[in-house]
Amino acid sequence: MADLFDNPMGLMGFEFVEFASPVPGLLETVFAQLGFTKVANHRSKNVQLYRQGGINFIINQEPNSPAAYFAAEHGPSACGMAFRVRNSHQAYKRALELGAQAMDMQTGPMELRLPAIKGIGGAPLYLIDRFEDGASIYDIDFEFIEGVERHPAGHGLQIIDHLTHNVYRGRMSYWASFYERLFNFKEIRYFDIKGEYTGLTSRAMTAPDGKIRIPLNEEGKAGGGQIEEFLMKFNGEGIQHIALLSDDLIGTVDKLRAAGVPLMTAPPATYYEMLDSRVPGHGENADELQARGLLLDGSVVDGKPRLLLQIFSETQLGPVFFEFIQRKGDDGFGEGNFKALFESIERDQKRRGVI
Repeated sequence: MADLFDNPMGLMGFEFVEFASPVPGLLETVFAQLGFTKVANHRSKNVQLYRQGGINFIINQEPNSPAAYFAAEHGPSACGMAFRVRNSHQAYKRALELGAQAMDMQTGPMELRLPAIKGIGGAPLYLIDRFEDGASIYDIDFEFIEGVERHPAGHGLQIIDHLTHNVYRGRMSYWASFYERLFNFKEIRYFDIKGEYTGLTSRAMTAPDGKIRIPLNEEGKAGGGQIEEFLMKFNGEGIQHIALLSDDLIGTVDKLRAAGVPLMTAPPATYYEMLDSRVPGHGENADELQARGLLLDGSVVDGKPRLLLQIFSETQLGPVFFEFIQRKGDDGFGEGNFKALFESIERDQKRRGVI
């Protein structure tokens, strides 16, 4: 895939998300439900690699580590993330020259020193250029478990599509500037969602490679809404949810439900009654979507549907949750669903005589 615009840091997608928890066994249980398999153990640390398709999740249980301190402050959480880059040393040097704060990550003998800068909530943002099978950071620092498939199919989730940052009011511009200045991200969407009582604003940032997307969410002026609640429960700014991509979301959701993943409550029937008027010619089976609580967004251009299917889990790691998504030509974030959900709930209320 060609870069969308100038890519001075040589970005090439997400490499991994790192997790930590003060509650033993929680992450392992959640990841197993999501269809991930433990494929490797770190050679010298209490760190494990879980995989599904091309997704790398790392559980860091090393005591007295940055991950442990992060979890002590924020609870079960994503305590770090990594970008793939063409040359990590050049990218790291450039980031520091542009004002990024270096993070000195602990390493042991014969281990790689992974360059990292301070990211959202003080979590490390790693820059990784060793990701080819056979020569990756995992081949060097981890031992793969014998007899375990190195890229298990799991529930059909393939890559990290995007992840969000929830930030304090007034800080969205700071974080947008952080990604623009260091990595040449561009803002591709801006939402100002107003409910009857609360609201939020969101700036969807996309990297030059088109593979790293980070929506930034900020509480609306009225306060008291979902972003503010996250910040209070999480004890600071951080990764609110992680979206994982499937090319067969109906099949994936059936497997997630069978595994016991708690998915969000299905929208009222009116949501699906409105689909044909909201996205005329979408061509999807509304009954199948409704049976699973899947949301549909997109448009039809020159008779060709450009669609996005999505569903969210309930919160699983403190206030952190997961999104499951399928793209059929739509590169958005389901913004049409915000308004559609609100309108469908209102229509249901009118039908029941509440309003």
